[in-house]
Amino acid sequence: MLPQARMATGVYGTWELYVLIDAPSLEWPEHEFGRVAPMPTPEERAEALAALGYAVVDGAEWEWRETRPTPTASHLFASIPVRPNTPAVAGGGTA
Repeated sequence: MLPQARMATGVYGTWELYVLIDAPSLEWPEHEFGRVAPMPTPEERAEALAALGYAVVDGAEWEWRETRPTPTASHLFASIPVRPNTPAVAGGGTA
C-alpha cells in the first residue's frame, strides 16, 4: 500500500503537510508552511513533498474534506497518495 500525504490546518491555523508512513517511527515526515493564508498552491505542495522525499502518484488528485469539531468551528484537510522518490542513477548507466 502506498503512503498518503495529508495537508491540514494545524493547531494555530497554519498549513502543514505530512506523510503517513507505516514504519516504526514516532514522527511522520512533515513540512510547516508557516502561514494561515493563502492556502499552499499545488506547486508548493509538490516542492514540500519532494523535500520530504516523496512525489504525488501519477494521475492522483487532492481529496478535500471538512470536519466540524464544534458547531462554530471547522477543520479543512486534504489527502493524496504519494510514492517515495527514487534517485536517478548517476552517469545514466550501470558500471
